Amino acid sequence: MKTTFLLTAAQNCAQRIPMSLVLAVATMFLYQNASAIPSMVTLGTDSSFAVLAGSGITITGPTTITGDMGTYPTPSISGFGNVTLNGVNHADDAVTQLAKNDLVTAYNDAAGRACDATYGGGFDLVGLTLNSGVYNGSSSLFLSGTLTLDAQGNPDAVWIFQTGSTLITASGSTVSLINGAQACHVFWQVGSSATLGTGTDFIGNILALTSITLDTGTTVDGRVLARNGAVTLDNNIITRPVFNAITVPDSGSTLLLLGCGMAGLVVFRRRLPAVA
Repeated sequence: MKTTFLLTAAQNCAQRIPMSLVLAVATMFLYQNASAIPSMVTLGTDSSFAVLAGSGITITGPTTITGDMGTYPTPSISGFGNVTLNGVNHADDAVTQLAKNDLVTAYNDAAGRACDATYGGGFDLVGLTLNSGVYNGSSSLFLSGTLTLDAQGNPDAVWIFQTGSTLITASGSTVSLINGAQACHVFWQVGSSATLGTGTDFIGNILALTSITLDTGTTVDGRVLARNGAVTLDNNIITRPVFNAITVPDSGSTLLLLGCGMAGLVVFRRRLPAVA
């Protein structure tokens, strides 16, 4: 009887050890997964804007803007008759002035994030598939084709791109979202000016220190926000993105469930009486 008890106790102990190891591994990976995702850049009152400028807005050709627009301190909007506006033209009113203040805060937040990867001067993002993270271009960033942003099934995934100087895309360039990635979670902090080439299909919120120019036929699923310079539009479509609660199980959720399950099993087995 005593021998049977000792063998059973040893077996129970041996079973608990791998469970504890699995729990530890699951917890470790869950922590790493959570740590890999940057927090959102808070836009404040900028969140209602699709187009915001510092020294005026110029619109050439039929352009559709979904979201608010405004410019401060220079109030001029040239070619407003070309716009189909699904939002409010705040021009240089108090709402726009507050949004400009919030833009400074958002810009500084994005610029100050610790980067996960650094690219040398004049780096072309073409052909890359990037998971959630902070990516820094020491001077300029270019895009001459397709850039893919992969959320890996996590709708909370965030991308922050930091450029020391310009952001320039070639004609026909594309930013593509896959596996639950969302346009509202993509941020481009531009140290000087951004120019999106003809027919570019762009994703994300552009926070530029100076000016932003959209060439003919460019579409933006995001926001065009210029702190000090002008915004120039030419036959464009700009759509302010909104968050969609996509119910796609992600690796973090899976690990959390695994960890909870293992913890429950460990506690349950510890409470079982020894078998005589």
